[in-house]
Amino acid sequence: MQRQELLGARLLAVPGTWQREGAVKNLIAARLEDLTPLLGRLAGATVSQDFR
Repeated sequence: MQRQELLGARLLAVPGTWQREGAVKNLIAARLEDLTPLLGRLAGATVSQDFR
């Protein structure tokens, strides 16, 4: 298990496979990836837009 990534990440990538049976949907995670270091770059890249 990747406990450190699960508990410590503020931004988490979870590649895996979707499983659906009726109304129940599950994500079967292949791995967890902590993308928290990208948040600093993300904050500067987002700009509010007013499309009126």
